[in-house]
Amino acid sequence: QVQLVESGGGLVQPGGSLRLSCAASGFTFSRLALSWYRQAPGKERELVATITSSRGSTTYADSVKGRFTISRDNAKNTVYLQMNSLKAEDTAVYYCKVIGVTTWGQGTQVTVSS
Repeated sequence: QVQLVESGGGLVQPGGSLRLSCAASGFTFSRLALSWYRQAPGKERELVATITSSRGSTTYADSVKGRFTISRDNAKNTVYLQMNSLKAEDTAVYYCKVIGVTTWGQGTQVTVSS
């Protein structure tokens, strides 16, 4: 059974940084692409970033490009989202997702406020 556990969220001031982690189990981690989504209050869940399973190529939403970096450590079965230069509009619950699998974790709350 696929299990995803997000962590690393919290309260941060505008311009600050956070590093989110997603520990995964129940599948062959190295063979699957992964992504980060976020959902702000009153808004639909949106795709933030994706990383592939082979060379680790990445894609980003325009709203976070240049500020966020997705990476993975296959030995640790973990995917990360490094978030820099955070803005108030980045406030949301962040979720990781395995491409082709519908299971979601509980998410981790990121709040950017002064």
